[in-house]
Amino acid sequence: MAIFVATGGPKKAPKTAASKGKSPRMYPADDVPVPKKSRKATKAAPKVRGSITPGTVVILLSGHFRGKRVVCLKVLKSGLLLVSGPFKINGVPLKRVNPAYVIATSTKVDVSKVSVPASVDDAYFARSEAAASAGEEKFFKGDASKAVVSDQRKADQKAVDAALMKAVGSTPVLKQYLNAKFTLTNNDRPHNMVF
Repeated sequence: MAIFVATGGPKKAPKTAASKGKSPRMYPADDVPVPKKSRKATKAAPKVRGSITPGTVVILLSGHFRGKRVVCLKVLKSGLLLVSGPFKINGVPLKRVNPAYVIATSTKVDVSKVSVPASVDDAYFARSEAAASAGEEKFFKGDASKAVVSDQRKADQKAVDAALMKAVGSTPVLKQYLNAKFTLTNNDRPHNMVF
């Protein structure tokens, strides 16, 4: 027969931390609005490939000017590339291009003396909402008119192209290279690939 010996009374529960005030007797009828987190604020500008630097000649793969060789002037804050033809050589004006839609070549142009105005940024190329809505109305009415280029943009184009033409002219045959259109045919595929 086993004998059990009591070793003291019941154990006390450990003390909990004192609560900071009482819980409310009533809860609010409406939910308190909490602003949602915006994804736009956390977006970082896309990284540009190491082969694309200011002065690199790139080939455009999409858009109205696809197949044209242009000179990359700088990378904008949005991650898009600022490129120019120059306009006098191949008709490509100052424009923004997504780096995913270009092929970087090994050809470089010295653009250290080409000064791009500080006003040429992402906002410079943005269309105003009033102009966009007016354009839609004209389009559906059938009165679509040609887009008018502002005098400011023409002046910026001339200033950038003047310096860029000097840099292009200093390298032999570069003018003809920029003017030539990039195309691929069936005979251009690598010979070691089997389809």
